[in-house]
Amino acid sequence: MVAELILVRHGQSLANVAFPAADAEGLMEAVVSGRDAEVPLTGTGEEQAAAVGRRLAALPADRRPQVVITSPYLRARETWRIAAQDLDLPEPTTDDRLVDRLMGELELLTRAAVAARFPGEAERRAQAGDFEYVPPGGESFADIAVRLKSFLDDLHADHPGERVIVVAHDAVVLMMRAVIEQLDWDGVIAVEKSSGSVRNASITRFDGSSGVLKLDRYNVIDHLPPA
Repeated sequence: MVAELILVRHGQSLANVAFPAADAEGLMEAVVSGRDAEVPLTGTGEEQAAAVGRRLAALPADRRPQVVITSPYLRARETWRIAAQDLDLPEPTTDDRLVDRLMGELELLTRAAVAARFPGEAERRAQAGDFEYVPPGGESFADIAVRLKSFLDDLHADHPGERVIVVAHDAVVLMMRAVIEQLDWDGVIAVEKSSGSVRNASITRFDGSSGVLKLDRYNVIDHLPPA
């Protein structure tokens, strides 16, 4: 069992700004190009990443992370790169099991574009339910839970007694709670209702000192500058 697991969502990305704006206007295109894995941070996202770094710098040396693992996506790697600047922290590794939810053919499509190009998806999603729904060529939340269970098993085996920080995505943070706390989908929905969506550059911490990972804090952003 790891001694501590800290989960950080990446800072605000270009997609986090462009897609809500495009969806609000019913646009077929958002101002984002390329692959989801290469979407960059915004200036605000970079400032948020620096704030995460300041929070880590304020920790005593014996409480700083000993192991750093990030999603391979650019926005997660950049969040850690900025956070770790000028700090004596371990070099990060990446793990493909920490990627954002894979949306397949729906990747980087606005709601209007999905409705136009895949008119049957809304009904298929309604029939499958949000937990089991698989976008064409993508994955469900249930699939995310499976890969995160594998990740956690390996993490405990490889880093017992160590303090670990993971920088990834909202779906990863949320479903990590589901895996660790053995939540069903109703439990996941209850988490979102009580705490809201996982916020950019938020910090979630699990304490493993008792031999079992126990939630200490979730979706905290008190380290970030005022919006």
